[in-house]
Amino acid sequence: MKRTISAVTLLCAIAILPSAGFASTTVKVSLGDSGVVLDLSKNLGMAPGTKMDMAKAPMYIKIQPAMVPAGTVVFKVTNKSKDVIHEMLLAPIANANTALPYIDSENRADEEKTHDLGEVSELDPGKSGELTVDMKPGTYMIFCNVPGHLGAGMWTTIKVK
Repeated sequence: MKRTISAVTLLCAIAILPSAGFASTTVKVSLGDSGVVLDLSKNLGMAPGTKMDMAKAPMYIKIQPAMVPAGTVVFKVTNKSKDVIHEMLLAPIANANTALPYIDSENRADEEKTHDLGEVSELDPGKSGELTVDMKPGTYMIFCNVPGHLGAGMWTTIKVK
């Protein structure tokens, strides 16, 4: 009887505890802006697929690291802005110069056509959230799709090996 209880206990422990084979990678994501009041009703020319000096972008997404192994990736997202709501979406792309499908009249990416893998939706200033995704090798874009933010420079890419 003691053997049966031990075997059942062991099976329960295996079912509950994650194994080393299921380790995840964490990516820290910072969303932010320069604090300058901008007219975001038009594209500011910082969207993907355009030639621009990203150092002049009034908004940003910073990630660490920028390359991760395939598998489970946890995106820990923090809105560093003092007064602007931001969000984070993750979408597969062909390469780092890929322009996302865009809705000009709404000044944002067409989420139905980006085939995004998930998002951390509208974070108030100073708030945080998480997104966990099983990622395959390739290039992905991380972007904010609040109207005007993508065109103001709120995007970056991450490579999955």
